[in-house]
Amino acid sequence: MQRILIVNPFASGVTERKLAAVQAALPAGTQTLLTHARGEATELAAEWSPRAEALYVFSGDGTYNEVLNGIRADIPIGFIPGGGTSVLPRALGLPRDPARAAARIAHGALRRISVGRFNGRRFAINAGVGFDAELVRRVDGLGRRPDGKRPGDIVFTWTVVRTLADHRLRYEPALEIEGLGRAAFAIVANCSPYTYAGRLGLRVVPDASFEGGLDIVAPVEVRPRGILRLGTQALRGRPGGSDVLLGHDLDRILIRCDRPMPAQVDGEDIGDVTEAEIVVERGALTVLS
Repeated sequence: MQRILIVNPFASGVTERKLAAVQAALPAGTQTLLTHARGEATELAAEWSPRAEALYVFSGDGTYNEVLNGIRADIPIGFIPGGGTSVLPRALGLPRDPARAAARIAHGALRRISVGRFNGRRFAINAGVGFDAELVRRVDGLGRRPDGKRPGDIVFTWTVVRTLADHRLRYEPALEIEGLGRAAFAIVANCSPYTYAGRLGLRVVPDASFEGGLDIVAPVEVRPRGILRLGTQALRGRPGGSDVLLGHDLDRILIRCDRPMPAQVDGEDIGDVTEAEIVVERGALTVLS
């Protein structure tokens, strides 16, 4: 049985030199397959997972998500950081350097982790309805650089500022979370950190773990005077307060929106939703770490 390396050559951190180093670090005979279009990694994972010994993915979080939704067999998967952020391998404790990460997973231990499903679509890291999904959509709307790669952290930070300004630093209750109450937007996590700002992990939902269920944090409303407090809580990993809804280690989350709202999984825009059923598959994935 073969080992397969799926590579997104357009990911922010993928270069010919780094790819060569990754290939050298992986077991001899590993076959490399390059993606050329959105969704192709899903097709490759569906084709090869039933007959491969292991899958490795050198890309960013979007391609990891494609592979996660394509696999058709329970085989070990190694996620090698090749994106601008690459939250998944970093949250799994792998080195940021792709060659070092590849060397680790080539001889790594097997680990069972949970994954989530958002209206049927799998995610490994996080999902969201509202604010964070709007950020993803706006960054996608900026297009890609001439080399085909996404904009970097500076552009993303500026997008956050512009989004808050466009909303005049206000978010009103716009959805209902079954069993918890009304909120302005909802962030669901399968692990912590939820994401990164450069080297800094944002522990928006600090108690979430790959081995548990899903966690959710949802501000009831946002006002200008509360922006700094919410931001500080995210940096310190201490969400809470009477104006924030929290849920920990949940098997199912049901969200009903007052109007169609943007949604994202693993940093990928999945369109607008009026209702979201988010469930956990405990211990569903074998990863190399």
